[in-house]
Amino acid sequence: MRQTEVAAQRIAKALARAGVGSRRDIERMIAEGRIAIGGEVLTSPALNITNLANVTVDGEPVAGIAPAKLYRFHKPAGFLTAARDPAGRPTIMDILPPGLPRVVPVGRLDMNTEGLLLLTTDGELKRALELPSSGVPRVYRVRAFGEVTQAALESLADGVTIDGVHYGSILADIERKTGHNLWLIVTIREGKNREVRRVLEHVGLQVNRLIRVAYGPIGLDDLPPRMADEIPDSDVALLKAMLKATKPEQR
Repeated sequence: MRQTEVAAQRIAKALARAGVGSRRDIERMIAEGRIAIGGEVLTSPALNITNLANVTVDGEPVAGIAPAKLYRFHKPAGFLTAARDPAGRPTIMDILPPGLPRVVPVGRLDMNTEGLLLLTTDGELKRALELPSSGVPRVYRVRAFGEVTQAALESLADGVTIDGVHYGSILADIERKTGHNLWLIVTIREGKNREVRRVLEHVGLQVNRLIRVAYGPIGLDDLPPRMADEIPDSDVALLKAMLKATKPEQR
């Protein structure tokens, strides 16, 4: 069941919960004159609302807030995690399987990174999961070229600062060696921009393949590339519990 009545809140937050997009997306839509209330185009996001019944986006009524849905998608390399690209490069929206509701990606995987990408109908859940302070572990399998000791990798557990950017504790273990290439398992909890690549470059490794295989309790498992499926409510509840557990530390 979707609800149109909401507790008084900023319109960007209410529309994010309805799956229209992230708060930033919605603020941009407002600036572009794409959102109206009762037929009157909204000019500022500084508005509290308690009802979505008269809100339209691009002339279409907002369906209301449905319970958050979360999907896993196996992103292949060669696609941007974006709705569109001004340069015309391919994006995940070009290859999402049919039948999905309107979804937004949770965070980004670089164009050449593959593996598990979460998609959600709830912009607020997206925002909460994306915060570096969320503490939800992301696990990657990494193929890298170079030589490194296990001791050097273990030192990353204490965190590292690179070019003025501090990265928190990172767990990295050598899985196997093939010639001059290594396969590693790397776990991060912040998800900063290009974090895995930059940290491994710092210890002398050049990443040539990067696959995200898990996000919290959700694994990529044997999901084929370009396919998506809905995540069970039990796993969504586990993710939300992880977020609640970190809130006292964010004060």
